[in-house]
Amino acid sequence: MASRTGAEAVEIFAARQHFDYTDREEVTELADWFRANPLSPFSMHAPLYPDKEMGRSGTPSVNLLHPEKARRIAAMDEIKRALETAELIPFKNLVVHLGERTESWSNEALEYSQTALEHLGAFAHPLGVRLLVENLLTEATEPEHLNTILEIGHLDSVGICLDMGHAHIARGVSEVIEVLGKRIASTHVHDNHGVRDEHLWPGDGSIDWAATAKALAALTTPPATVLEIHPTLLGDTATLPERVAAAFAKLG
Repeated sequence: MASRTGAEAVEIFAARQHFDYTDREEVTELADWFRANPLSPFSMHAPLYPDKEMGRSGTPSVNLLHPEKARRIAAMDEIKRALETAELIPFKNLVVHLGERTESWSNEALEYSQTALEHLGAFAHPLGVRLLVENLLTEATEPEHLNTILEIGHLDSVGICLDMGHAHIARGVSEVIEVLGKRIASTHVHDNHGVRDEHLWPGDGSIDWAATAKALAALTTPPATVLEIHPTLLGDTATLPERVAAAFAKLG
């Protein structure tokens, strides 16, 4: 399928029900699969919950900006467990969320963000992994605030994973690309109608893909493009390669 769509690599989601990064046998099995196939692991999405039910069991989320220091430390420890898999699975980027859905911007958010990124960056560097911070639908991760976090913290090695669906809901994809600019190293590509984070196929929502492609083309270094479509919308596997190819084509 990868050769038919032009896909060269994938992003692994560190959700234990999807990929249990704490299970050495499972990690080894996935590493063996990548070695035997042409598809490579470009990135890993950091865990959002430490359980196998995405928090439905009552387990607290992985929140790097939580007011309680113990919760912030626990979040960093959980992400480090996922990062350790890079010893066997050679992904080069880790996509990180700063906070949860209602995270506001404050001096504390700035401080906690910088502390988390410094700590995780020091852990990731020997593993050959770069941190990429994702823009969320929160005040704390507005484009200007992400720039502030990285600039004040002198976090030059940390990049941005541009989530196009989030950008479209917030203020428009092209404008967010202009603000974040050269920091963008990867993108999560999906569509919506500007209200909910629907994770639609490109073209099934209201994102202006021609303008988006033009804005991306203006960047000095083209970022990676990672499709992030809702699982219920994948459809028939027989037509999936054509849909993937059509989605990539919208970005030029």
